[in-house]
Amino acid sequence: MKVNYYRQVKVPAGTVHVYAAPSLYESLDYKVFEMANNNLQIPNGVYMSYTPDVHVGIGTCIGTTAVWNTHDGYVSPSIVGSDIGCGMRVHLTNLHKDELKEVKLRRKLIKAIESYLPVEAHARGHFSDIRLEHVVQKGLHGLPKKYIPDSYTPRKATSLTHVESSKFRFDENALNRFPDNVWHRSHRQLGTLGGGNHFVEIQSVEIASENREIAEAWGLFDGQIIVMIHSGSRAWGGSVNQYCSSDMVKMMRAEGLGTADPRLLFAPLSHPLGRDYVDLMYSALNYAVVNRHLIAYAVREGCKDIFGSKFEMKTLYDLMHNYAWEEEAEGNSYFVHRKGATRALPAGHPDNPAPYRLTGHPALIPGSMGTSSYIMVGSSSGKSNFHSICHGAGRIRSRSATKRLISVDEFASVMRVGTKDEIVVNQKSLESILDESPQAYKDVDQIIESVVGAELAQVVAKCTPMATIKGA
Repeated sequence: MKVNYYRQVKVPAGTVHVYAAPSLYESLDYKVFEMANNNLQIPNGVYMSYTPDVHVGIGTCIGTTAVWNTHDGYVSPSIVGSDIGCGMRVHLTNLHKDELKEVKLRRKLIKAIESYLPVEAHARGHFSDIRLEHVVQKGLHGLPKKYIPDSYTPRKATSLTHVESSKFRFDENALNRFPDNVWHRSHRQLGTLGGGNHFVEIQSVEIASENREIAEAWGLFDGQIIVMIHSGSRAWGGSVNQYCSSDMVKMMRAEGLGTADPRLLFAPLSHPLGRDYVDLMYSALNYAVVNRHLIAYAVREGCKDIFGSKFEMKTLYDLMHNYAWEEEAEGNSYFVHRKGATRALPAGHPDNPAPYRLTGHPALIPGSMGTSSYIMVGSSSGKSNFHSICHGAGRIRSRSATKRLISVDEFASVMRVGTKDEIVVNQKSLESILDESPQAYKDVDQIIESVVGAELAQVVAKCTPMATIKGA
């Protein structure tokens, strides 16, 4: 019997396309469809879908793709998300997992990385010599050359090419609205991880046999140690939301716009406030990709202290899962929002970065703590969903409910504490990060099964955690 991984769900305001295995679909909170109904009331919408990790968010569900035509479309801060540009980055090392089999060595490595990567709340980053205005205006191209480690070997360089976008262009006059305290706080946070579900993780690779050729073309090998990073735009993105949202609320009241959810904000792309938000959002996307790059720079320095100067850490890919931008499809220009959704392009798609034109680019999907993550590649049939797939496991419990229902011992069991396979964590006590235990999330393997079953993407590699760094 064939399993159905796709449904069109009718709500009063329109249709939401849902990609999920039957068990995941049946477990969805009814509120996700209430939110879909509100989102579909924004005028001129073309398409809306949910990925299998969908769950309730503020104004819009995490796991949403929402599309408008560019010429008469809308932009919604609520369908971008509060952490603008939040996304993933993976680096490939020249280490094999056998070189990290000792728990003591993994602990030593974590401490070495922490000497370069601040994880405490309100800690200042180590990059005070970088000019923030260059970061938000030019993205990776605004960094001093010394922070682009492979700039001296251009034929082998991956820092500026193996990314979804290295620079977003926008009207820089929009930056004038930010007061000095926003610039100061955001500058302090450059190269810092942040709290919540953000992390740096040391993982080992297991290549999917059916896509070994693609994996090897990307530089992956079985047992390889990789570094996965999850972070976003920190205070800068938060300030964009704060300053734009208050003005948008006033405009919506004046124009008679709105839905049953007052937290669902939107404006026409043609409206000055819509244009302002897009400009500032792009500045936050620049900040986010630089922030992940600098986190990786710090990790590289810590690893060199342990493994010496021959240690290598090349960029595999950097991508976002909270953003909106223009995309071309079949001769049309669309304005595509992804909130907790990842773009996964197949081989031959013209939007692939040049190094991945022939294979499709890596789509980076993190699991929850203690569970596997995945590196995928888009399928051509994914065009039906604007090439959107999941962004992770997706929460099933709030932070407070997780702390109330899950014990530290249950968390420790998943992290294999006390065994030779222990997933080492930088926190002194698992209790401090209990709200991030895997029991707070859906089963990432079921999420991946849904994406593959719906023929949106394929697995290239499964990544097993060995050590994790969490922020406070």
